[in-house]
Amino acid sequence: MASTRAPSGLNDYLVSQARNNHWSNHRLHMACSRLPASEYFANRPSFFGSIHAHLDHIVFVDWLYLERLTGKQNLPDGVGDLLHREFTPLAQDQIAVDRALIDFCQSATPDILASTVTFRLLDGTQYSELVTSVLVHLFTHQIHHRGQIHDMLSATSVPPPQLDEFFMGTDLPLREKELKSLGLPVV
Repeated sequence: MASTRAPSGLNDYLVSQARNNHWSNHRLHMACSRLPASEYFANRPSFFGSIHAHLDHIVFVDWLYLERLTGKQNLPDGVGDLLHREFTPLAQDQIAVDRALIDFCQSATPDILASTVTFRLLDGTQYSELVTSVLVHLFTHQIHHRGQIHDMLSATSVPPPQLDEFFMGTDLPLREKELKSLGLPVV
């Protein structure tokens, strides 16, 4: 059954994207949790070299951009190439940042969304961007890297999960149980 309520504006759209992000990460992590370590940590022809390194990059960048948006430090000082060495703490951290991102989007007023945030990239370059642009970039970044992981899973013993049945009402029966387990609205 299709949803009867269309998003009423930018904030609703961003909240929907944040919820989809949480659900997509959950699905991807459920698949990855079934991989033997030899496949999960295997070096692969990819941007970061392994499924683990890609997942770690996603959670790192999520926290980094949330820091930029909120001004609250979430990452430990002196983070090296990897934020996490093992899957379980990485997955727990991803859940925490996903929920924090949903909360940020839910509480963002039109004034906050239209404001700018100034931050330094890791190389020291300073930028000022609209909060909305930062959020859209963050969602695109997540989708991009989840797609890479999805492709890498195709070469493992665990099939990649379906990640594109979040928004369509006709797909609701395929995700309803998961949405409830994640505490997300069933719409």
